[in-house]
Amino acid sequence: MIELQTPRLYLREFLIQDARFLFEMNNEPDVIRYTGDLPFENEAAAVRLIASYDQYAKYKMGRLTVIFKETGETLGWCGLKYHPENDEVELGYRFKEKYWGNGYATESAAACLKYGFDELHLPYIAAIAKPENTASINVMQKLGMHYWKEVIEHDGLCVAYRISNPFRV
Repeated sequence: MIELQTPRLYLREFLIQDARFLFEMNNEPDVIRYTGDLPFENEAAAVRLIASYDQYAKYKMGRLTVIFKETGETLGWCGLKYHPENDEVELGYRFKEKYWGNGYATESAAACLKYGFDELHLPYIAAIAKPENTASINVMQKLGMHYWKEVIEHDGLCVAYRISNPFRV
């Protein structure tokens, strides 16, 4: 099981009991505004997503539930996703709106980048966002990611950023 920690956060693989949280989070309009995702129809749809999620077993990576250590509250998710169609790994993050602006995305994403470089020895990791999603782009820049290219994702034009593994020759 993939488990990561930061000073404030604990990250772990999705569990079926995360379904209610994922359902609620993906039904916050501002949370999914820039993602191209639709809200889950019901909690059962979130259960099906978790039950069928195969990134951990196939690629030793995936989206991870982010939990605040001090209270045990689930804040959102963050993690790496492998895209076999273009042989790239993408960093992604999503948090309930009430937790925005506290540095959780940057902190959890930094832990995921470290895992990708130290444990998986990835040559680089990319992230994408719609140009108007300045908060997400700010997180990418804080992580040391640099503008790479424009891509068509999430039902429209997006900007892709990436960071190279500093330990890979």
